[in-house]
Amino acid sequence: MTIGVLALQGDFALHARALARCGAEAVEVRKPDALEGLGGLVIPGGESTTLLRLMDAWDFVPALEAFHASGRPIFGTCAGLILLAREVLNPCQFSLGLIDVSVERNAYGRQRESFEARGEARLSGRPAPIEMVFIRAPRIRRLGPGVESLAELGGETVLARQGAVLVAAFHPELTDDLTVHRHFCDLVDRARVAA
Repeated sequence: MTIGVLALQGDFALHARALARCGAEAVEVRKPDALEGLGGLVIPGGESTTLLRLMDAWDFVPALEAFHASGRPIFGTCAGLILLAREVLNPCQFSLGLIDVSVERNAYGRQRESFEARGEARLSGRPAPIEMVFIRAPRIRRLGPGVESLAELGGETVLARQGAVLVAAFHPELTDDLTVHRHFCDLVDRARVAA
């Protein structure tokens, strides 16, 4: 199974390493034509406005929309969540709108308010402990009716899925915990079998 990691900006190398530890072949994606033949895609954390500028420069938006339309899974963490959300607040900005959530940028605080937490995710019908690292993280403020909350922190959703789109407000790649990456690999595997 081959999974791409958008390698324009952010912590893409750590995502690639986590995917490789899960048994996937991880490919760094720097141009839209590199999406061809991939089973899934990770959009990493970073700075969402910078990512948008780089995506615009390489004309990524139509390619990502087509990738999503093909049913192949996409996983967005932190800034990746912002890019995939239906609505972005504080300030409003363009997003792909591929998952029906509203997110507020930097709502967990600035860089110095970064923190780690342990929580529990409900993945594949069973609870699993997960480690979470929040760095200038967005908050999911609204879940649409078709969105499933997979993990919460302080009563707020921090991991969610709608169809083939998985999003996390935190950075699972900054821990040794592979729970969330394994879950994404399972989504990719199931989508490949169903295709």
